[in-house]
Amino acid sequence: MSPYGLVSRVTSADIVKETDNTISICMGATSADRDGFRNLIKKYPIIAISGCDGNCTQKILEQKGVNPIQNINVMDELNKKNLKPTDVSRMDDNGEICVEYMKDKVKKELNK
Repeated sequence: MSPYGLVSRVTSADIVKETDNTISICMGATSADRDGFRNLIKKYPIIAISGCDGNCTQKILEQKGVNPIQNINVMDELNKKNLKPTDVSRMDDNGEICVEYMKDKVKKELNK
């Protein structure tokens, strides 16, 4: 668990609420190869949002034979702007600033 992972989860949840035609999928269920997720990840274009330098989201999808149309690493993106979330389980003011920055980045990708 990392504060960057929390930022990626909140960013994803907010994007789904704020945009049309987007969904968020559970990487645990995807990794476990649950039936519904197996077909879903191959049906639609995916922007993979990874919370840390492990790029787990991208790696899990690639193991399932899916190449995301875009890979966004939250830690890398926030480090470029000297933004740093501080809490792994609660959004504080600093975390919210990070989420807003990341939502703008993801929405730009969605509009391409």
